[in-house]
Amino acid sequence: MKYGLNLLLWTDRMHDAMQPICERIKTLGYDGVEMPIFDVNLPLYQAWGKKLDDLGLERTAVTIRTAGDNPVSPSASVRSAAVDAMRRTLDCCKAAGVGTLCGPTHSAIGEFTGKGPTEDEFKWGVETMQKASDHASQVGVTIAVEYLNRFENYFLTSVAQTVKFVQAVNHPACRMMYDTFHANIEEKDISAAIVQASPWTALVHISENDRSIPGTGHVQWDTTFDALRSVNWDGWMVVEAFGLALPGIAAATKIWRKMFPSEDQLACDSIAFMKHHVGSRW
Repeated sequence: MKYGLNLLLWTDRMHDAMQPICERIKTLGYDGVEMPIFDVNLPLYQAWGKKLDDLGLERTAVTIRTAGDNPVSPSASVRSAAVDAMRRTLDCCKAAGVGTLCGPTHSAIGEFTGKGPTEDEFKWGVETMQKASDHASQVGVTIAVEYLNRFENYFLTSVAQTVKFVQAVNHPACRMMYDTFHANIEEKDISAAIVQASPWTALVHISENDRSIPGTGHVQWDTTFDALRSVNWDGWMVVEAFGLALPGIAAATKIWRKMFPSEDQLACDSIAFMKHHVGSRW
């Protein structure tokens, strides 16, 4: 098992002030961090790859797609922009030594049409992801497609839809991730969802129902960890939590009140929480 912490708890870009935070994350016992890649600054990620190597921290990464580079847009030029954006992001992953890129890369976050996904959108999304996956395989990165809940997107909102999408892409560099926050909203049967996703799962996000400290809300944690054990999960478990530190992230995640005492407390409690559940089962 590898334990990670998403740096969006503190920042949406890598900068010098993150150095002591990453050092602290290492002392807490995490194996790695999940880096935001929203600006495709290749030298920046090359430098951070070395810094994290020196700290002994591995890394995954997270990114998103927006209206201007929406993979399921009816505009061929916008879909082309999506492929280009994914390729540049994947190049940054390679530069930083990232092996797995997660996030809702299947469609534009927060963009809605007022109806569910169409057959054309599914076809466009698959074609776009196939092109991105070709580049991912060339740079040694796995794309972990993340479905979101219905309030954040309309294209992929469940394990079943995401498995269908990944199967249609049919590329070894394209897999999916399982996120406890979105599953808590969308899945009727948590165990069944984890089992169904397991052949294609490349990463697991550990996230409480209110995006605060895991174990302090009502996510079905015993059921979740029992199911992960049943499928012999032994990859990344990455804590994803959000607070008020970043106004842009707070607005995107709709967090309007203080959710936890401090970021450091969340980091401390989360690693203990994961290790307790894993240690009692694996």
